[in-house]
Amino acid sequence: MFTLPLGLLFLSNDVGVEPQLLMAGAVIVTIPVIIIFIIAQKLFVEGIASTGLKG
Repeated sequence: MFTLPLGLLFLSNDVGVEPQLLMAGAVIVTIPVIIIFIIAQKLFVEGIASTGLKG
Protein backbone atom coordinates (compact mmCIF):
# COMPACT_ATOMS: atom_id res chain seq x y z
CA MET A 1 0.00 0.00 0.00
CA PHE A 2 1.04 3.58 -0.65
CA THR A 3 0.74 6.05 2.20
CA LEU A 4 0.64 9.80 1.77
CA PRO A 5 3.79 11.46 3.11
CA LEU A 6 3.50 13.46 6.33
CA GLY A 7 -0.26 13.08 6.47
CA LEU A 8 -0.80 15.16 3.35
CA LEU A 9 -4.20 16.88 3.50
CA PHE A 10 -4.67 15.37 6.99
CA LEU A 11 -5.16 11.90 5.51
CA SER A 12 -3.33 9.17 7.37
CA ASN A 13 -5.22 6.26 5.85
CA ASP A 14 -3.68 4.02 3.24
CA VAL A 15 -4.55 4.86 -0.32
CA GLY A 16 -5.91 1.75 -2.00
CA VAL A 17 -4.06 0.66 -5.13
CA GLU A 18 -6.09 -1.67 -7.28
CA PRO A 19 -3.86 -4.02 -9.27
CA GLN A 20 -6.65 -4.66 -11.79
CA LEU A 21 -6.73 -0.98 -12.75
CA LEU A 22 -2.95 -0.81 -12.96
CA MET A 23 -2.84 -3.83 -15.29
CA ALA A 24 -5.68 -2.46 -17.43
CA GLY A 25 -3.83 0.84 -17.78
CA ALA A 26 -0.60 -0.95 -18.66
CA VAL A 27 -2.36 -2.95 -21.40
CA ILE A 28 -4.07 0.14 -22.82
CA VAL A 29 -0.75 1.98 -23.00
CA THR A 30 1.22 -0.99 -24.39
CA ILE A 31 -1.09 -2.07 -27.25
CA PRO A 32 -0.55 1.02 -29.48
CA VAL A 33 3.22 0.77 -28.97
CA ILE A 34 3.19 -2.87 -30.09
CA ILE A 35 1.07 -2.03 -33.15
CA ILE A 36 3.44 0.78 -34.16
CA PHE A 37 6.43 -1.53 -33.68
CA ILE A 38 4.94 -4.23 -35.92
CA ILE A 39 4.11 -1.74 -38.68
CA ALA A 40 7.53 -0.07 -38.47
CA GLN A 41 9.30 -3.43 -38.51
CA LYS A 42 7.42 -4.49 -41.63
CA LEU A 43 8.26 -1.22 -43.42
CA PHE A 44 11.90 -1.45 -42.34
CA VAL A 45 12.29 -4.97 -43.72
CA GLU A 46 10.53 -3.99 -46.96
CA GLY A 47 12.87 -1.01 -47.33
CA ILE A 48 15.95 -3.17 -46.96
CA ALA A 49 14.62 -5.79 -49.38
CA SER A 50 13.74 -3.14 -52.00
CA THR A 51 17.22 -1.58 -52.02
CA GLY A 52 18.60 -4.71 -53.65
CA LEU A 53 22.07 -4.56 -52.16
CA LYS A 54 24.31 -6.95 -54.09
CA GLY A 55 27.76 -7.97 -53.04
